[in-house]
Amino acid sequence: MAAYILRRLLLMIPTVLGIMVVSFLVVQFAPGGPVEQAIARFSGTEVSALSRVTGSAQGDFSGQSGVDTSGASAAGSGNEVQSTYRGARGLSPRFIAQLEAQYGFDRPPVERFFKMMGDYLRFDFGRSYFRDISVIDLVKEKMPVSISLGLWMTLISYGISIPLGIAKAVRDGSRFDIWTSGVVIVGYAIPGFLFAILLIVLFAGGSFWSLFPLRGLTSPGFAAMPWYQQILDYAWHMTLPIAAMALGAFATTTLLTKNSFLDEIRKQYVVTARAKGLSENRVLYGHVFRNAMLIIIAGFPGAFIGAFFGGSLLIETIFSLDGLGLLGFQSVVTRDYPVVFATLYIFSLVGLVLGLVSDLTYMWIDPRIDFETRGV
Repeated sequence: MAAYILRRLLLMIPTVLGIMVVSFLVVQFAPGGPVEQAIARFSGTEVSALSRVTGSAQGDFSGQSGVDTSGASAAGSGNEVQSTYRGARGLSPRFIAQLEAQYGFDRPPVERFFKMMGDYLRFDFGRSYFRDISVIDLVKEKMPVSISLGLWMTLISYGISIPLGIAKAVRDGSRFDIWTSGVVIVGYAIPGFLFAILLIVLFAGGSFWSLFPLRGLTSPGFAAMPWYQQILDYAWHMTLPIAAMALGAFATTTLLTKNSFLDEIRKQYVVTARAKGLSENRVLYGHVFRNAMLIIIAGFPGAFIGAFFGGSLLIETIFSLDGLGLLGFQSVVTRDYPVVFATLYIFSLVGLVLGLVSDLTYMWIDPRIDFETRGV
């Protein structure tokens, strides 16, 4: 077991390195880098467009960057910079050089990459280009929203889908099986963001009732509330976002659970167990459950990662929840590379670790599975 875990941990090194190399190479060819973004902010162009996307203006560039802008405007043709940066015409070469030095673009790409990876090995993720905050503090600030959405959506989805899938397998072909299949398929077909808008219209001050809040995780004055009122307030704010996210997840997990249990119920060992006089519950939960749940466990890390990091972007936007999904999108739009690469590095590590945890859970549920002897 220890040798298998060690191999998996060692394999994470080239995997993460490969992800970062490919991402870094793609970014080098992406237009509108941080230097161009800074030039646009300084010159006053595209500021309104960026503000609409990110939700807030980033402020006066020269006031927070430390770059000397006194010589930014070229006084004559002799000072005019010949630059590949869009929007840089008329700016002095000294000003452009200061921008490149500030963002590290005065160094070769290979040197920048290895410096970045060296810092990441020490979990030093630097500071955001366009926010006066370190990247790790920024991630910590957004983490509660993503943890709330990802964790509760996954737990509620699995907590309902697994019992429902088992019930459908036991009653295969019955009226219960047919109408529940119709409900989960319709739920899967409805996009989560569309259902979120419907919930807002119905229950969050739209055209009907105003029962739930429209933004944030908590209400003003949350810290001063008694603990039981804090729990109720938190649940009140999370009801609509979780309902919108979990709707589509029910179908996949429910039908996967049902099909997995049906496959196991039809096997010979189940017939033998029934012939020995074991009760149906003993057969179902003592023998079938352990084997049928393996494929469900395999999908848990992926479901959690999807909900935690990526699947919540539209929900965060619709319900004004400032989490990691929205942070990643804003960082890509504004070319805030320290945030982009740091979140990618963290997400990759978490995904690989959860994959290892999933395999170890396999072996815990079914000791017959031994990845170590297979040389995995």
